Amino acid sequence: MCKGLASLPTCCLERAKELKARLGSILQKPNWTLSGCKIGQKPTLEECLRWKQSFEKLLSSKYGLCAFTAFLVSEFSEENISFYFACEDYRSTKSPSKLPAKAQKIYDEFIGSDAPREINIDHETRDITKANMLVLSPSCFDQAQHKIYMLMAKDCYPRFLRSPAYRDIVCQAKPSAKATKQPLQEKKA
Repeated sequence: MCKGLASLPTCCLERAKELKARLGSILQKPNWTLSGCKIGQKPTLEECLRWKQSFEKLLSSKYGLCAFTAFLVSEFSEENISFYFACEDYRSTKSPSKLPAKAQKIYDEFIGSDAPREINIDHETRDITKANMLVLSPSCFDQAQHKIYMLMAKDCYPRFLRSPAYRDIVCQAKPSAKATKQPLQEKKA
């Protein structure tokens, strides 16, 4: 071991090992490009431009969601979208017997102290969510989910729309067949 590292407290060394492991797994992932999306054909220009209309339209598009997720991965904040959809899955769980295990998994992964993919929420929201874990309901993560949704909508989404990744998608997108036929029909009239 390096002399400098030997003088550090054990807790610092353990934390450094954890960070190295997390960063190592991120660095081993393939390039987070849209080619990694297994959706099929690329979006049309019209679809890409609809993403600018609202955050909801971006999330409701399979390709838009994939592009936004890839953007969050590039910014090391993909835990936000993962948490959001984990909450959606939890809320839609039909079997009450499955709620405790799902809730605990979400809490341990995103909210609890030492959560590996900790989301950025205030202490009050964290405390409310922790209290909600005592009496589980489909809405126990609602406040935390809303905070993360608003964070993505007000911060990440505008940055995504200004990003080179979004501009590249728009430049590579082709107009839909319907959109290309309209100008031709107008010229004939």
